[in-house]
Amino acid sequence: MKVYFWGVRGSLPTPLLPQQIQSKIMAAIQRITPSDITDEESRAKFIATLPSWIFGTTGGNTACIEIKNNDTEIILDAGTGISVLGKKGHLPKNKHYNLFISHFHWDHIQGFPFFDVAYDPNSSFDIYSAFDNTEEYLRKQMLPPYYPVTFDSFTKKIAFHKIKESSTITIDSISINACKMSHPGNSFSYSFECDGKKFVYATDVELKAKDFVKDEKTKPVFNNADCIILDSQYTVEEAYKKENWGHSAFCYAIDFAVFWNIKNVYLFHHEISYDDKKLNSILQAARWYAQYINHSDIKINLAIEGQEVTI
Repeated sequence: MKVYFWGVRGSLPTPLLPQQIQSKIMAAIQRITPSDITDEESRAKFIATLPSWIFGTTGGNTACIEIKNNDTEIILDAGTGISVLGKKGHLPKNKHYNLFISHFHWDHIQGFPFFDVAYDPNSSFDIYSAFDNTEEYLRKQMLPPYYPVTFDSFTKKIAFHKIKESSTITIDSISINACKMSHPGNSFSYSFECDGKKFVYATDVELKAKDFVKDEKTKPVFNNADCIILDSQYTVEEAYKKENWGHSAFCYAIDFAVFWNIKNVYLFHHEISYDDKKLNSILQAARWYAQYINHSDIKINLAIEGQEVTI
C-alpha cells in the first residue's frame, strides 16, 4: 500500500500568511555566508542545510489521505485536501473511488463539493462511514444557500455503506476495521490491512484510558500496526486547557503507539495557530519524549502535505 497526504490541518484551512513567508526568507538570509552563494552548487548545498520549517511548509489543507494498492483507490476524509487530490492525485484508471468518512465535522467534508472527479458521470463511488445518515449529511452541506450546485450534480453512481465496529469488511485484497473514538459527536478510526501490513487512520481523537485496553473492538484496529496517522493537535499544556475538545497531545500519541506496538507515527490534525517552526518544535519534543521513555525505536514524523509513504 502507498499512502499520500493531501490535507493535514485540523479545524479549518490555514494558508501561509505573507508575514510567515517573509519570516522564512529572513531566517534563510540570516544563515547565508559568502561561500554559500559562490555558484549553483554551493547555493544548492546551502538550501539543503536549511531546516524544513524554513525551506518548506507543513501545509494548510484540512484532512484528506489517499491509499493506493494496485488500482484500488481509497480516500480518507474529504477536507479541502481532496480538491488537491482531484487535480494532482494518483487517480484510478477505472474511475472508482472508495471514500471513508471518520466523522462529519466540517473540516472533514468541506472539500467534497470541490472534488472535480465527483462530477464526472463516468466516476463511481462507494462511500463508507459508521454513521446512519451519511448521505443526508453530505447532501445538506450543498443545499442552497450554502453552495451553488447540489449533491444531485454529482455522478449518479454513488452507493452508501454503514460500517460496524468488530465487523471486518473487504475491498479487493484490503481488510478494513473501524473503532469508535472519544470526540464530540464521535469519530471513527480505520485500519487497512493487506499483504501482512497494517495502516491506521486515527484522526480527531482525545485519547482516554479506554483506548489503552485491548478488547475485541480495539485490537483488530490498532494492535501491531506498521504505521498510524494519529491526532496529536496539542501540546500537553494546551491539552489540559482544552479537555473534552476531542483532540490529543503529542506525548499521548507516543504513549498510544508504545502500548499498541505501532512502529511508525505521523503526527496529524495540526493546530491552526501553530506555524511551521512551532510544529517542528513539537516533532522534536515528541522524538525526545520517545527517547525519554526508552522507545527511540518508534519512528515519529510530522504529517506533511505532498508526502508519500509505502506501508
